Amino acid sequence: MSSNSNVLISPRKLRYDLYSYQDEPNTPLVISVLAALIERHMTRNERITRNCKWALVSKDAKTRVFDADEAPDMTIQSFLERIFRYTKAGPSVYVVAYVYIDRLCQNYPGFKINPSNVHRLLITTIMVASKYVEDMNYRNSYFARVGGLTTQEMNKLEVDFLFLMGFKLHVNVSVFESYCSHLEREVSIGGGYQIEKALRCAEEIKLRQSIDISGRYDHISRITL
Repeated sequence: MSSNSNVLISPRKLRYDLYSYQDEPNTPLVISVLAALIERHMTRNERITRNCKWALVSKDAKTRVFDADEAPDMTIQSFLERIFRYTKAGPSVYVVAYVYIDRLCQNYPGFKINPSNVHRLLITTIMVASKYVEDMNYRNSYFARVGGLTTQEMNKLEVDFLFLMGFKLHVNVSVFESYCSHLEREVSIGGGYQIEKALRCAEEIKLRQSIDISGRYDHISRITL
């Protein structure tokens, strides 16, 4: 777990992170903010489906390309941290990916983010945003391995996403600034608690996993002896 778990996230720190980030080893704060936003959005969608079972099913077949047969057993926070750890994409990439996700949801109101599609949606939008923002990028095959996909799946998701967006990927400075401001408001309005809670949950999951693994090795050593 990065040192961010001990940092109190504030709008000022988030803005500094977004505009002054220079190849630092720590996970960008924007990842925690984005993870909390998407988690809250998914929780709201799940609450709606308790009354309408069909609500999480996309009404447009084109947006079902992100649906996975089996959702990865990984939290959004952990998945975004994994993407950062292996790609080192800067904070602005995650902001632009957030812009793309928001545009997709606006263009297709029937599309609902849920546990079955969120991981593929994130790896696709982050890969496309990275190509738009950064000068140097990894190949699709590398992003595919990071996201737990085949190269063919990654290529298809990229093409399908581009057509869904109508190839309108440009994000001007004013739009970028407005989304940064939105992320800052999420922190100042009380999102900080939810972000810290998400970080604590991720820490607890990793702790339980390490205890479980150490217990298994201890059991194996006793058997060996």
